[in-house]
Amino acid sequence: MRDETPIIDKHAERNRIAALRAYGVLHTAPEADFDDIVRLAAQICATPTALISLVSEDEQWFKARVGLDACSTPRNLSFCDHAMRGQGVMVVTDARQDPRFADNALVTGPPHIRFYAGAPLVSPDGHPLGSLCVIDSVPRPEGLTPLQAQTLEVLARQIMAQLELRRLRGEDAETIERHQEADRVHAAEIGRRDGADARRDVRDIELASMTLQLAESEARFRAIADSMPQIVWSTLPDGFHDYYNARWYEFTGVPEGTTDGEAWNGMFHPEDQPRAWSRWKHSLETGEPYEIEYRLRHRSGVYRWTLGRAMAIRNDAGEIMRWFGTCTDIDDLKRMEQAKELLSQELSHRIKNIFAVVSALIALSARRYPEAKAFASAVRTRINALARAHEFVRPHTESSRPTVGSMTLHAFLADLFKAYADAYGKSRVRLSGDDATFDDQAATSVALLFHELATNAAKYGALSVDEGQVDLTTRRSGDRFILTWEERGGPAVSGPPERTGFGTSLATLSVEGQLGGKLERNWPETGLQVVADLPSTALSRRRAALKVH
Repeated sequence: MRDETPIIDKHAERNRIAALRAYGVLHTAPEADFDDIVRLAAQICATPTALISLVSEDEQWFKARVGLDACSTPRNLSFCDHAMRGQGVMVVTDARQDPRFADNALVTGPPHIRFYAGAPLVSPDGHPLGSLCVIDSVPRPEGLTPLQAQTLEVLARQIMAQLELRRLRGEDAETIERHQEADRVHAAEIGRRDGADARRDVRDIELASMTLQLAESEARFRAIADSMPQIVWSTLPDGFHDYYNARWYEFTGVPEGTTDGEAWNGMFHPEDQPRAWSRWKHSLETGEPYEIEYRLRHRSGVYRWTLGRAMAIRNDAGEIMRWFGTCTDIDDLKRMEQAKELLSQELSHRIKNIFAVVSALIALSARRYPEAKAFASAVRTRINALARAHEFVRPHTESSRPTVGSMTLHAFLADLFKAYADAYGKSRVRLSGDDATFDDQAATSVALLFHELATNAAKYGALSVDEGQVDLTTRRSGDRFILTWEERGGPAVSGPPERTGFGTSLATLSVEGQLGGKLERNWPETGLQVVADLPSTALSRRRAALKVH
């Protein structure tokens, strides 16, 4: 494997290592302040893993981590060694496609990094120390949203503020030691007093120390939360809302404290309130993460679409101590999606009308020319089959979707192949094997693949001659679903074509890009053979996401 450690100046590296060690943080115990930051980063960026990575001489060590068991990895495998030297957030959308990391052991093996984003941790003197990063095992072509990238940078600055505080405390070690010595002398004096008074004084000192530590921790949390571009909120284990950051009051315009308890639900659109309360109640009862889209009342009086998320914070015994959540304004994105959906539905409606008009014109022409009746009937059958396939794959509204109904793969393909029937109306593409639940999210990709195969077979392959046939076999094998297309009885095949067209590229993209599978083509003399090897969940992704079996 290539050593991907960046080439660096030795003198600058010595100074960098000295700056890192001056913070006294390497290989120290976990701290709640840093742990809270990585949990927040993972939640906001919607990744399973987040790390505070500090790069020393030969390793990157994780001061805080979520979603990863290892506490360090070798430096020559470090993504963060690259990220800390850049300006702003470094994003790797797919590590397998990035020459710096394609053969990195953390990519080819556990934890199988595909997506990475890291904000550099830089000292006030300009020394790069590491990064705050988020990681996923699946590629993310869209990268981070501007809000997510900004949040990583804000949190990275908060980490450096915490490290600076640690360093300054270290520089004041002599002063601290003098205070500790004074405390010991004072404690000895207390010990000489009456026993009851001494115990009371010790308890008072301990209580004051704990109160001071809690106050400092809360102040740091509020500083971080108020610097966030998102709304941040928190509740007691029973769901009682007792904290909102400044963004909540800025967005809603309500007086501070007026939405504590259960009053927050009144800020939602009346149509969304029962759904939001039901989802939140379910999370409180089960401890499962909370996620929902709803309309939140803006200070202007307008309701804006918002994405709400929350996760439970548990103690070592697994008991929920608090809930921490965020609200992200997605109204602009939602409106863009609605506009695109409306345009798509309008275009689809027009295409559907074109099918109907063409079919009607053929029927009208056949009445004028009776001798073409058989031909017209065959053409109309093909057009109606294509229209039926379009009806299934076209974008639907919530009201139109139930008219299509749920469908199996075999039923969908049977409709698609009706256009390729023999003189007796029997399909020349013979389906056999395991059937599968099928939904509209996979329909477009499957339709493109088999429309391309059937069209080419009708032009050049088995379906171009009367005696030709195609066998399409479907088979479930563990967590895979395999579809095999075999042409028989057509013109002899001499080998693969010299060049491929757009349709072939589109079919490959449908399988490998959209369905996450593999497409293999073979050219035996008897006819083309195509094997599409898909994840078993690819044909019904919505059901898989909901864990419906």
